[in-house]
Amino acid sequence: MSEPVTTMDSRRWYVLALLAMTQFVVILDITIVNIALPAIKDHLDFSEKGLPWVVDAYMLTFGGFLLMGGRAADLFGRKRIFLSGLVLFGLSSLACGLANNSGELITARAFQGLGGAILSPAALSLVAVTFTRDEERNKAMGIWGAVAGAGGATGVVLGGVLTDGPGWEWVFWVNVPFTLGGALIGTRLLVENLDSTTVRKFREFDLLGALLVTAGLSALIYGLVQIGESGSGSAKAGIALGLAVLLLVAFVMTELRTSSPLVPFGIFRSRSLTAANVVMLAFAAGVVAMNFFVTLYLQQVLGYSALEAGLSFLPMALGQIVFSTVASKMLGKIGLPRVMLIGLVASAVALGWFALMRPDGSFLVDVLGPAVLLSVGGGFSFVAIVVSAISGVQPMEQGLAGGLINMSQQVGGALGLAVLSSLAAWRTDHLAGSGPISSTDLNNGFRLGLIVAAVLIAIVAAVGPYAVRAPAAAAGGGEAAPTEDTEAAGETVTS
Repeated sequence: MSEPVTTMDSRRWYVLALLAMTQFVVILDITIVNIALPAIKDHLDFSEKGLPWVVDAYMLTFGGFLLMGGRAADLFGRKRIFLSGLVLFGLSSLACGLANNSGELITARAFQGLGGAILSPAALSLVAVTFTRDEERNKAMGIWGAVAGAGGATGVVLGGVLTDGPGWEWVFWVNVPFTLGGALIGTRLLVENLDSTTVRKFREFDLLGALLVTAGLSALIYGLVQIGESGSGSAKAGIALGLAVLLLVAFVMTELRTSSPLVPFGIFRSRSLTAANVVMLAFAAGVVAMNFFVTLYLQQVLGYSALEAGLSFLPMALGQIVFSTVASKMLGKIGLPRVMLIGLVASAVALGWFALMRPDGSFLVDVLGPAVLLSVGGGFSFVAIVVSAISGVQPMEQGLAGGLINMSQQVGGALGLAVLSSLAAWRTDHLAGSGPISSTDLNNGFRLGLIVAAVLIAIVAAVGPYAVRAPAAAAGGGEAAPTEDTEAAGETVTS
C-alpha cells in the first residue's frame, strides 16, 4: 500500500504548482481574448452582436462537459484525464491562432473549452485529495484561488500586450508551451490511479447525459443571444429556448433512470456544495460581464489602445493574488461564511462603483478604485466558494464536485455575458434611436449591465454565506479520515 498522502514530503507542492499553472492558463483564456476582440472582429469580419460567441463558445463547451470531465477523472484515473485535457487544450489553442474566418475560430474555441473541461476538474480533485489536513488544504486552496483569480485578471493585461505587439493570434498561441510542456512534466510527476474495473466503468459511463446537458445549455445561450439581437418575438430565439427546455428535461430524466448517472443527484444533499454552486453561478455572471463591459469602455469610450486597456487591469491582477492568499489564512480565523460574505459584499459594491463610470472619465477616477476593491472581493469570494464546494463530499466524488463548481463558474459567466450584454446593447440602441451610436450611448448601456450585475451579486451575498457550513472534519480542525480512495489518490502524486 502506498504512503498516505497526508505524510508525503514536499513533492506535493510541486504537484500543486503544476496543477495551479494549468488552471491559470484555463482561466486566463476566458479574459485574455476580451482585449483582442476588436482586432479579431476586424480581421475575421465578426458582427458586433456575434462577437460574444468568441467567449461563449469556449465557456459553453467548458461548462457543459465539465461534469463529464469530473466524473471521468473519478472513474478512469486522474492522470490520464488531466493529461488528455492538457494536450487537447494546447492543440486547440494552436488552431485558434491559425483560424482564417469566424467559423473556424468559434469551432477551435469550442474544442479549447472541451480540453479545459477535461483537465480542470481532474486538477481540482487532485488538489483536494492531496491536501487532506485542514490547515494545508486551506493553504493549497489559497494558492489555487490566487493563481486562478490572477489568471482572469492577468489575461486582460497580457491580452493587451500581445494584441498590440505580435498580434491577436498570440493570445491563443501563448497557451501552447505551458499546456504541452505541462503534459510532458505531468507524465513524470504524476502516477496513474486506475484499477481493474476500468473497462466496466467505461461501459457504464453516462456519455448521453453529458451530450444532453451540453446541447441544452448551448441552445439556451443561443436563444438568449437571439433575443438580444432580434427582440423577444424572434422565431429563432423561441425555437432555441424551447429546444433547450426539451434537452435539459431529457437530461434530468436520463440521470434519474440510468444506473450510473453523470450526476448522482444525491450529491446535492450537501448544503455547502449546493449553496456554493448557486453563489458561483451568480458571481461569475457578474464578474465576466464586468470584464467585457470595462474592456469595451476603455477602448470604445475612452479611446484606449489594447495595450493601455490591458495594463489598466494590472492592479486587479496583483490584488487578486494578494487577497486570495489573505483569504486562505482568514478561513481558519473567522470562518468560511464570513470570508464569503466579505468577498461578495466587496464584489457587489465594486460593480456598483464601476457603474458610475462617465463618458469623459479617466482610469484614476472611474476604474482604479473599483478594480482594487473587486480584487478584494474576488480573492475572498473565490477561495471561500471553492473550499465550500469540495470540502463536504467524499474523496470518490471530488472530481464530480470539481466539475460542478467549475461548470457553475463557466455557465454563469456565459449566461451573464449573454443576458447582460444583450441588455446593454438594447439600452444603447434605444438611446441612439435611428441615429449613430455615440460614446455616451455606449457608456449608458454598459452602466445598465453593471448595475444589474451588482444587484445580482448583492442578492446572493444576502443569502449564500448563511447557507454554507464547514464539514465535520474541518470544524474540528483535524485531518480527514483515511479512506481507500484517499490512499489511491496518494499514488497519483508519489513515485
